[in-house]
Amino acid sequence: MLSNPVSLNGQGHSSATLSVGRQTVPSSPKATRLPAPGLSNGVLTNGITQANGSTTLAAAHRPEKDHHIWLVTGPAGCGKSTVAKYLASTLHLPYIEGDEFHPQANIDKMSAGIPLTDADRWDWLTALREASIHELDKGSDGVVLTCSALKRKYRDVIRVAPYFVPNIHLHFIFLHAPEEVLLKRVLARQNHYMGANMVHSQFDILEPPTSDEIDVLAIDVSRPAEDVLAEALDRVLNTMDGIAARSQK
Repeated sequence: MLSNPVSLNGQGHSSATLSVGRQTVPSSPKATRLPAPGLSNGVLTNGITQANGSTTLAAAHRPEKDHHIWLVTGPAGCGKSTVAKYLASTLHLPYIEGDEFHPQANIDKMSAGIPLTDADRWDWLTALREASIHELDKGSDGVVLTCSALKRKYRDVIRVAPYFVPNIHLHFIFLHAPEEVLLKRVLARQNHYMGANMVHSQFDILEPPTSDEIDVLAIDVSRPAEDVLAEALDRVLNTMDGIAARSQK
């Protein structure tokens, strides 16, 4: 069960302790997987060998630390912000709200019901990519951000991020539901510049991730909010576990 209220598209639910085939989520999942330095058969776990009272560097050294960018995507009304905030809070990672990076000209167009063009989005996508890298440069193990990323070429702009920083793993969490479901949710919103008429325009240009986009986790959000958050967290933790296991081989 979840505790502490969080809202997904106006539905109240809870979030502090979660049972998804595990016990409670640790306050820092990465920390529980990194052993504290200690001595085993004359070798310290930090790669220093003890020999006759002296210390020398061990031949083997610990792999570089993994870093993760979790990009929560999908059309208007799918609950990107709620899912992203929940993951960021639970995993103790910085959160970036993509909508806040739109220039005023983009906001004005969307408020007037005018769909954004590709040209409107390039600088925005680049800014989100750079903001994510900046958070990792500050020492964070990862970052969670929101961005509709409706077309594959938009996702490809963000996919450039791992070229700039070593050991970055980029993941898209694609939230999807039928158009009529998301339209109903957007109609229930108040004081948001994304009007209901924009939902249809987003579905018009939507290019759902294809099977060869292996960095995508797709989640159906037409279910209860608690189920959506539980699946999102479980799949994120399983993905990190798998990458950590491969890195140690």
